Parts: sequence; structure tokens; C-alpha cells
Amino acid sequence: MEKFIVSARKYRPVTFDTVVGQPGITQTLKNAIRTNQLAQAFLFTGPRGVGKTTTARILAKTINCDTISSNIEACNLCPSCLSFNEGHSLNIYELDAASNNSVEDIRALVDQVRYPPQIGKYKIYIIDEVHMLSASAFNAFLKTLEEPPSYAIFILATTEKHKIIPTILSRCQIFDFHRISVENIVKHLQNIAEKEGVNAEEDALHIIAQKADGALRDSLSLFDQLVSFAGKNLSYKDVIENLNILDYDYYFKITDDLLAGNFSNVLLTFNEILNNGFDAHNFSNGLSSHFRDLLVCKDEATLILLEVSSNVREKYKVQSRFCETSWLLSRLDVSNKTDINFKAAKNQRLHIELSLLKMCTDLTIVSNEPVKKKVELTINPVQFVLNSTPPEKKENANENQPPINKEKPAYINTGKKSISISGKKKIEAENKTEMISNEVLLDLAQPFDLKTLENCWMKYSELLLNEGRMALHTALLKRMPTLDENLNITFTVDSVAVEKDLNDNKTVFLSFLRKNLSNDKINLLVEVNINSNDTSNPYTPSEKFKKLAEKNPLIHDLKKKFDLEIEY
Repeated sequence: MEKFIVSARKYRPVTFDTVVGQPGITQTLKNAIRTNQLAQAFLFTGPRGVGKTTTARILAKTINCDTISSNIEACNLCPSCLSFNEGHSLNIYELDAASNNSVEDIRALVDQVRYPPQIGKYKIYIIDEVHMLSASAFNAFLKTLEEPPSYAIFILATTEKHKIIPTILSRCQIFDFHRISVENIVKHLQNIAEKEGVNAEEDALHIIAQKADGALRDSLSLFDQLVSFAGKNLSYKDVIENLNILDYDYYFKITDDLLAGNFSNVLLTFNEILNNGFDAHNFSNGLSSHFRDLLVCKDEATLILLEVSSNVREKYKVQSRFCETSWLLSRLDVSNKTDINFKAAKNQRLHIELSLLKMCTDLTIVSNEPVKKKVELTINPVQFVLNSTPPEKKENANENQPPINKEKPAYINTGKKSISISGKKKIEAENKTEMISNEVLLDLAQPFDLKTLENCWMKYSELLLNEGRMALHTALLKRMPTLDENLNITFTVDSVAVEKDLNDNKTVFLSFLRKNLSNDKINLLVEVNINSNDTSNPYTPSEKFKKLAEKNPLIHDLKKKFDLEIEY
């Protein structure tokens, strides 16, 4: 039975041109060989599995080749190349610094440097994991590294450059190897699959490449493992099952339900994910990545940042058209806070479920279909305070809404079309998977009059009453706002405390007004009119105490006698 050789060794690059994903480094080394400007010491640094040791071996083999090709590649025919290929070259020494890191090991290496090569031009010393050398070993190596014989070349390789002392770094030409892109890994895996007779789906290879995290050797190890599992037909389903990776479709489904505000389906899908054995934290991070990928799809210029297969890319492009940029950014913000606070949460499942419910609160979906009248979306029980009407009053809300006064509008819209999206009809995202050429940005600028504003003002005060915020509810009912031609809504309050409370809720209140009046040009101004002779109702506890003390001054004596404090 023929002995199995892992793909990482079987298909290891043997020339500069076959090194994957490091074109800048290989071209620099080839130019140095061509112009005979080789440094005395090289340092190859970068993550694992990106070709550091492989490139060092190719460099050592090429500079000792007797007949280098015009493309600066070894001939594989001369005695030096043949001895290297067979593994018994006397001019190339490899030292593993992880297990040979003492002063004695370096001294033995320095002693070998004294002898010139018997065959070829150079003696090359490849020291892998050089950061593992002890401080004494580094110091013993310094002099030789700085002034080696003309025939000696040192190639150091490491994954942790920061652990190497500066005096060593200053004596080397440093080449930083970067992580290999998903696209390059996929192409390499496709080439190997073709040579091995494996029928692999593109989506499957993309998952392997993403899981490898930029390390080509890791991707080849995963490829061998999955071929052992699935045989000669490697499918996307086989990969996600064997590597325990959450399917893309879960994230697309949850995003569709979030857009539709279907919080029950979201929770059921999350429960299914947990029942399948997936980690809740990994799911949360994956959902953040999904929102990020949707955001990337909003602009053609950033599509290159989406490292997925062509089939999945189309799914992202379609779904991204139903997601506003602001919607995605707000969901990313919620996901980020969920990730930060996850470990501190005692009930981690509930922590993520609450985050998912928060993501269901905004149901506005932007499409390119022309809208000629108001479209309403379903509002869930978990809807935020921005809802225009309490749930029990929604059926008759439109009946009580006074018509907009078209004869005397607050202002005249002479520009763009205006559309309003409020809330009743459910739009299912899966029904809108057709290709869309351009998004239509909604410009809410409907005219309204003061009477309409006052009705909207009363609705918001009712919402505050339902929430138990009696003080602010009373303040809003005390007087009505004024409206100028620039759509500035001015509201006068009687105390700084009321002003602060209203300003703290200004964003929510203003969003409510803009949404229900279908006009994004509205601005809200709060003014304070403090009158010492004002007989208005007290608002804060201190104001209530002051009011009582005015009627009965003995209250001051009572407070002082019993050392009482005003509760806030």
C-alpha cells in the first residue's frame, strides 16, 4: 500500500512562481539574485502557514543552482539541485531553534560556518522559529551574523518578530509575509482538487479558505480531512457539517425576519441554532459579520471586501437592497454591545435574545418600487416608543386623524416627491428577491398644519401616559406648541427640570413627530419661561415642597426639626 503524503507536503511550492500569495517578496528575491545583490542575512516573518520556510528553501536552492533560468528559477538538473531535491545537500543546513536554542547549539553552527562549500557558491543556514533562541544564544550569534564569510548566507524565519532583539533585526533584511487571501487559497485548492480527482463545490472551498484564516497550510490540512470524510465529492453541506460551521442560510433567514419585525420567528430560529449544538457567542459574532457583509454590498466599490463565493455574493447583494445603511449600522451597534457584554451576562441566552428583540424594533424597508400612498408595516408588542399609536387604538387611528389643510399648509414642498412609511402592512423580505437596479431614497416632506401637529402632540402625550410617565405627560398637555414657516416647533416649559426631561427624550420625540407628520424637516425647540408669580402645578419634588412651604411656612420648621430630606 502506497504511503499517504499530506497535501501540504505533496504540493509544496518548489519555485518562486509557485509560491502562493506573496508576489512582492518573491519578485524582490528574484531581482536580488539577478543583480547579484544578495544580503548576508534575511529575516522572513509572518503568520503560520504563509510560506516563510518554503521561500527560504527555494531561495537557498536557487542561489546555488549552476544554470539558473532566465526567469530566475532553479534548473533541477545540476548536481546542487539534485542533491537538494533528494534531501542530502551539504551546502544547506536547517536548524529548528525551538529545540536547539542554547548557546552550545549556536556555537556548533558558528563552527560550521568556518568551512567553505565543496559544491556550489554558498553555504545557506536556515534557522526556523528563531525567536525561540535564548538571550545568550542571540548574543553568541551576533558577531557571525554581522560579519559572516562571503560564502555564508543566513535565512531566519519566525512568527513573532517582536521577540527578536533589535541588534539581530538591524543585521537582517526583513521580509514581512502577509496572510493569504481567501481568493488565492480557493484557487490553490481548486488546482489541487483537480489533480486529486476531487469534485469540490466552490462554496465548500470558500468555507475551507475562510476557516484557514489566511494560512495555506491550514487550508490544505482541512482539505485532506474533509476529503477523508466525504470522498471524491466534496459539497458545501459536508464542509459545514464536519467543521461545525453555521450555515449562511440561518443568517439570511434571521435578517429577513428582523426586517419584517417577526420577532417570534427570530427567537425560534435562534433556539434551533442552539439545539443544533452551536455556540451562542459564535452565532452573535457571525450575525455581526453578516451585517458587515451586507453593508459592504451597499456600494459596488467595496464588493471586493466580500470574501465569499459568487452564489453567496448574489444573495448578499439582493438582501442588502432591502436594508438601509442606517438600519445596518444600528444593528451592528447592538451586536457590538452584545459581544462586549456577553461574558459578564449571567443568563447569556437571554442576553442575546434581548439583543435580537432590540433589532426587531425598526421595520422600515427601503425598496425601489414606486410608492404612491402610505404603506404601513406591522408593529410588534416589543415596538419602541416611536410607534405612532398605542396598540389598542390602532384600528380607529386613521378615523380620528384630521385631514391635512391643503389650503393653508405650514409650508409648500416645491422640490422632491414625498413618501411616508408609517406602520401596518407587513412586507416580507423573501418576496423581494428579484434583481433591483437602483435604490430609491425616501424624502419625507409632507405639508401639515398646526391642527395636525396638535393632534400628533396629543398622541405622544397619551403614549407617555400609558408608560406611566405622568409628569412629562402633564407638561405636554399644559400648553400647545407653536409652528413657524421654517418648520421649527417651539414648546415653552415652566422649569429647568421639565426642559431637561424633555431634552433627554428629544431624539425619540422628534423621530415620532417626523414619522407621524411624514416630514423630516421638522425641528423641535424647547424654551424655559420661569415666572416667580406663576401659579402652575409643581413638577419636581423640590418644587412641590416649595409650593407647600409657601402655603404653610411651618413646614420648614418641621423639616429642620426632624432633619428631613426631599426624596428624588
